[in-house]
Amino acid sequence: MSKEKVILAYSGGLDTTVIIPWLKENYDYDVIAVCIDLGQGDDWKSVKQRALDTGASACYVVDAQEEYITDYIWPALKANAVYEDQYLLGTSTARPLIAKILVEYARQEGATAICHGATGKGNDQIRFELTIKAFAPDLRIIAAWRDPKWDMDSRDAEIKYLEDRNIPVPMKKDQSYSRDENIWHLSHEGLELEETENEPNWKHMLQLTTVPEEAPESGEYVTIEFEKGIPVSVNGKRMGALELMKELNTIGGRNGVGLIDIVENRVVGMKSRGVYETPGGAILYFAHEQMDHLCLDRDTYYFKQQVSLKMSELIYNGRWFTTLMESLMAFMDKTQETCTGWVKVKLYKGSIRSAGSHSPYSLYNENIASFTTGDLYDHHDAEGFINLFGLPLKVRALMEQAAGAGQAVDGNKIKKRPTK
Repeated sequence: MSKEKVILAYSGGLDTTVIIPWLKENYDYDVIAVCIDLGQGDDWKSVKQRALDTGASACYVVDAQEEYITDYIWPALKANAVYEDQYLLGTSTARPLIAKILVEYARQEGATAICHGATGKGNDQIRFELTIKAFAPDLRIIAAWRDPKWDMDSRDAEIKYLEDRNIPVPMKKDQSYSRDENIWHLSHEGLELEETENEPNWKHMLQLTTVPEEAPESGEYVTIEFEKGIPVSVNGKRMGALELMKELNTIGGRNGVGLIDIVENRVVGMKSRGVYETPGGAILYFAHEQMDHLCLDRDTYYFKQQVSLKMSELIYNGRWFTTLMESLMAFMDKTQETCTGWVKVKLYKGSIRSAGSHSPYSLYNENIASFTTGDLYDHHDAEGFINLFGLPLKVRALMEQAAGAGQAVDGNKIKKRPTK
């Protein structure tokens, strides 16, 4: 009788390298490893061989980079979704796609369970499992770090586990940051970052981005063209999504942009500290914001800010495949119908600043906005507007004067100023 199958989300890193022999030692499953290439830059041939050498009965590698960018990154970009004012959601946007692909393989292989290596303290366990529940509520979920049979409590313990079994450790001890990389970003946790008093060891840590102080003195201009909120060209060259992201990561990386050191609130309630490298993403978010400023009217822009905040929360919390998320993305798509044009930015030693923008749908009208009086705006019209706009303030002040109390009569509110 054939064994039941478990699909393992496999990266080839420390956690998942440990999990293959652990699953075989503790469960009577055939382990099928699934590697999802989201732009990690790994040697997938070696990763696949590592999975097989450590006991997997099969290992599949899926190139999902384009799908990740177009179906997950672009919706977040169109929304300008940022978690806690800084984090551009690089890990958060990737997890729903990874989990969805795991479900697809579980169905194809007739598996009865899916296993992941996310810790019991982190966000990823939630993101993986909510997506699995959304698509396959019948599948068993094995979360190794929460399993009663799991007796390792640290990365050092995992390393010892492999060493005791003569399994090669896929990392050096002094490089044991907990990392997550894809085409959008690279995150770092652990080591010196676990104490908030420490400055990150930038030179030791960074892999995509030049330390800003060492970036070129000349800086660099970049022009991004958008169509309905989606970036389509860099410096006049039209590109596909993957090529565009690679180009901007290279440009942003050499100019030291997109570095974030943040103490964030995890879904489970604790705070954690992470460093994020998002060189190309930082450029796109900045440029896209300029396009929104140019093309959206005030009421739409203000409401979009509120929706963006909710979307960032949903993404961070792993609620991508919900009715609310789908509805908010439809709203964002509507706001982006006129966000077409180009934005030019200047990169300089870690900073990004605007250097001009244009859209055929721009709501900026020079004839109105110019200090020179134009035909479309009469300065005298402002008087009636201000009278109506300020009417509640005036009514309140008249009431206070009649009542003899309030800021309109309170001497402490009105300071005496020098007359010389």
